[in-house]
Amino acid sequence: MSVWIGIDLGTQSVRALAVTGDGDVLGAAGRPLTSHRDGPRHEQDPEQWWRELAAATREALRDVPPERVSGVAVAATSGTILLTDAAGRALTPALMYDDRRADADRVNEAGARVWERLGYRRMQPNWALPKLLWLLDAAGSSAGRAATGPARRGALAGARAAHQSDFVNRRLVGHEVATDLSNALKTGVDLIEERWPDEVLGLVPGGMLPEVVRPGTRLGVVCEAAAAQTGIPAGTPVIAGTTDGCAAQLGAGALRVGSWNSVLGTTLVLKGVTKELIHDPLGVVYSHRAPDGSWLPGGASSTGAGVLTRDLPGRDLDALSHSAARLGVPPAVTYPLVSRGERFPFAAPDAEGFTLGDPADDVERYAAILLGAAFVERLCFDYLDLLGAPVDGELILTGGATRSAYWTRLRADVLGRPVTLRENAEPAMGMAVLAGGDPGRMIRTRAVVDPSGADLREPYLRFVSELERRGWLDATAARHARERSAR
Repeated sequence: MSVWIGIDLGTQSVRALAVTGDGDVLGAAGRPLTSHRDGPRHEQDPEQWWRELAAATREALRDVPPERVSGVAVAATSGTILLTDAAGRALTPALMYDDRRADADRVNEAGARVWERLGYRRMQPNWALPKLLWLLDAAGSSAGRAATGPARRGALAGARAAHQSDFVNRRLVGHEVATDLSNALKTGVDLIEERWPDEVLGLVPGGMLPEVVRPGTRLGVVCEAAAAQTGIPAGTPVIAGTTDGCAAQLGAGALRVGSWNSVLGTTLVLKGVTKELIHDPLGVVYSHRAPDGSWLPGGASSTGAGVLTRDLPGRDLDALSHSAARLGVPPAVTYPLVSRGERFPFAAPDAEGFTLGDPADDVERYAAILLGAAFVERLCFDYLDLLGAPVDGELILTGGATRSAYWTRLRADVLGRPVTLRENAEPAMGMAVLAGGDPGRMIRTRAVVDPSGADLREPYLRFVSELERRGWLDATAARHARERSAR
């Protein structure tokens, strides 16, 4: 039976899985990664990515017969970018997904027509294209401080832009590779025409951007040098991967139109499948392109379980969950913002957490946080429905929050629908599927949790009204949430 290698190249670690066509994990390994942070600066050493990836794959493949390995794919953080030379060697540190030193005004002025057509309207400063221009200016200034304009750019003749996955894929195959549409989204690729638009090509030197292909496209095969370092047999097909969020969606099995993956960990991320591109007037929902040409809309909230460690430090969360299950409907609800500002299902940079009601103890405070996160999740689906996205398919819950049976049942009650839990929905599993596996056989369901029948509409609508009263939630979105609750 074939074995597929999935690699998740993240921020804090790299993870490798060796998975059979029936979903059995024959080998797994991870290695830590280090970052350099200073205020808005967040960088990593690209060479460390390769060293730790090679170590992780060697360990994961230790007991796997080489002749069974049939493909490998790599997922990486969205918006991470660096400059390399023509041989693939790093010329700059990698600017990570949340590096905020760039300014997006220039790219938004140049690409306004394209961004509007693609549905997200504006780029954020931490997206890859603004950071690429920042790298060009910074590196050009360092190489030729007396030069300006074309002369400064000339100091970087032959440089290439590389996303995180591009850097390691080039090492795997031993020559230049195309980038995938998923990682190229935040660099300004036209996802409709599947090419770089003129607006982007006019901002960077010619030949700097790689070709683009859909995720799932064969990029080449593992070369002898990479095989010696990684343990992946030479000649193994290397498949274009995706961003980590799309990889998690693939691992969760949210593959059909109308199905959604809701990832609730430190923060909340929703990703689904639609036949048509979704346009969001607020710009809080943007879409990736799936391997089959369908669309993968989603958004990331600042709500999440990170509030629990901040507001209930050192508490036994399992014990609190057990006690909260006896409360019935929680007497209070907290809007649990991990940091100031909200990104989805509405844009409110000044939003702050609040509590409706007066929790009497830690159990009620815990339940209020969990209920508030579930309400935000419900509001996300109400907003997606308002935009015309189909939301009636399978709903798969993943992330650390699924370890709490109480929280999972509470979310099912708030959503008013069954929710599915998978055995293994990590991004590396999604990449094993993309590398060539059959998702119908590889992705296993752990449980389907039905709502208990508890009626939480009244506290949900009070929560929606409070968000509207504070001026964060648009009146149209609030009205749609009320109408949908009444159905």
